[in-house]
Amino acid sequence: MNTLIENKTIKTDHETLNSIIRSRRTIYANNYINKPISEELLVEIIANATWAPTHKRTEPWRFIVLEGKHQEKLGEYMLGYYKEHLSEENFPVSQYEHTLNYPKNATLVAVILQRSKRIKIPEWEEIAAVSCAVQNMWLSCTANEIGGYWDTSEAAITYGSKLDLLDNERCLGLFYMGYPDPTVDKPKSKRKPIHTKISIHSI
Repeated sequence: MNTLIENKTIKTDHETLNSIIRSRRTIYANNYINKPISEELLVEIIANATWAPTHKRTEPWRFIVLEGKHQEKLGEYMLGYYKEHLSEENFPVSQYEHTLNYPKNATLVAVILQRSKRIKIPEWEEIAAVSCAVQNMWLSCTANEIGGYWDTSEAAITYGSKLDLLDNERCLGLFYMGYPDPTVDKPKSKRKPIHTKISIHSI
């Protein structure tokens, strides 16, 4: 399979591609070890995200890398958010410490929908484009043996919405990434037989 990227033709092994796609898993942030992702690799992962399909090339995405004390602040925010919005039965005291420490080893990226002010595209198409960008990012993580997780909870979206967004921007969640704990088994997954998902219509 030949793929043209920036006028360079590369040969891609289809078996490798299939393996990467089918081995992608949700790896939650509490299963990351304290090993930072290099800036070079992080930029490469996000660059791959920007090669997602985009109608009229609006590129309706922006990615905000959260550094400094964001891991600590996010843990504190999530703890406060769930204490406020969930009952003690659904969010018992025993979960407080887990929630507080949940993001501590994660590289955090806010996923932002950025609508074009010049070209009018249906919002669902722009959200679909951003979703494809996130999938590219996720597959890039998988290829580099990095765990990933797209958190689209109300808490994550609310946190990302406080990042001085422009009036044409909207947070679609947070993408967590980090090196998985090798002592934790990788989640297993399966899909329904492909023939149950394909139909043929002929005229």
